[in-house]
Amino acid sequence: MTAVGTAPRPALHRDRRFRTFWIGETVSQFGDRISELALPLIAVSLLAATPAQVSILTALIWLPNLLGLFLGAWVDQRTHKRRLLIIADLIRAAVLLSLPVAYLFGAVTLTQLYLVALLTGAGAVLFAMARQAFFVALVPPSAYIDATSKLSMSRAVSFVAGPAVGGGLVQALTAPVAVVVDAVSFLASALLIGRIPVAEAPPPPRRTSTLGLVRDGLVLVVRHPVLRAALGCTSTVNFFSFIATALLVLYASRELDLSAGAIGIAFGAGAIGGLAGAALAPRVTRAIGLGRTTMIGVVLFPAPLALTALVTGPTWAKVAMLAAIELVSSVGVMLMDVNLNALLTAVTPDDARGRRAGAYSAVNYGIRPLGALVGGALGTTIGLRPTLVIAGLGGVLAVLWLFASPVRHIATLDDAVT
Repeated sequence: MTAVGTAPRPALHRDRRFRTFWIGETVSQFGDRISELALPLIAVSLLAATPAQVSILTALIWLPNLLGLFLGAWVDQRTHKRRLLIIADLIRAAVLLSLPVAYLFGAVTLTQLYLVALLTGAGAVLFAMARQAFFVALVPPSAYIDATSKLSMSRAVSFVAGPAVGGGLVQALTAPVAVVVDAVSFLASALLIGRIPVAEAPPPPRRTSTLGLVRDGLVLVVRHPVLRAALGCTSTVNFFSFIATALLVLYASRELDLSAGAIGIAFGAGAIGGLAGAALAPRVTRAIGLGRTTMIGVVLFPAPLALTALVTGPTWAKVAMLAAIELVSSVGVMLMDVNLNALLTAVTPDDARGRRAGAYSAVNYGIRPLGALVGGALGTTIGLRPTLVIAGLGGVLAVLWLFASPVRHIATLDDAVT
């Protein structure tokens, strides 16, 4: 996929095509924050779900990433990748709209909630596979970190305002009706992406079968020292962080006795750290190097989760403690994500972006359901607080993958590709 025209690319903030894509991603991210709060609250408050059932719901959202191995190889062979992005958005919008419709007829069930989680997860995987080629069509290699930082800032802003707005909408409209906002955000994203002009070149002639392309993607990830270390790191931190993610809303709601609005305020205030981390990531990277910045982020992301088990006191104190924990964790995740995402983009060959993303996400995101299920099992057997401690301390181990790899010596993207 190549950009239309041959004129020099303008600065990112003046590039209309990138700006349109950025706006679409921002709108969609805000909608996602509402659903991330609403779906588990539907299960907990409307359907009286158990910890195990809530963990299954979280697991189903990420389960379709296991299909990324094949979907990424399939996407690499498609010419119209922008069309795939639009289809993925429309699928997710339609699926989410089924919840408020069922609620109006008093027919919401746990089975439907599971299906919504599974199908929206499948749409997200399709979008992610096609997004790789679309991103490199809009952004020159020299601007990968800057562009990733801007997109991550939008994600961070959504975590600041999204949970608070989502919590308010859930309380005012009920969780199923609040999901409408996320569905509309996907429709807006599809409309904006459809307005971005790109010339999509046909893929190179297929030299092997789909299974062969799948194998090529796995071999690339496993043999490349940077990709292998990044995958080991992110998979480890995702496994442990999702032990906590599967239980955090349940923990805040039942054990801390916080309302949906209070939970949203705590998470939203804490997410200011993500905004700061995304904005500072390019500067910190220039100051101390890409590898060191990434390793600091890998530690700061999961470590505070262990402190969640210590939250106690009156409501204001609980909200403040949760917000502080989320703030530090959010700084860490952005320092990690901005740099690793730019690094993965830089070292991946252009003709293998889909299958690399598929192989990578199949493991990296595919392990999230396992973490969620383990979290549900541990939360049921040993309690929610000890489980959160295990999640935080275990996630810190992820940094060992980078410490023992070339990543810790990489200062700039130029070092990674030379």
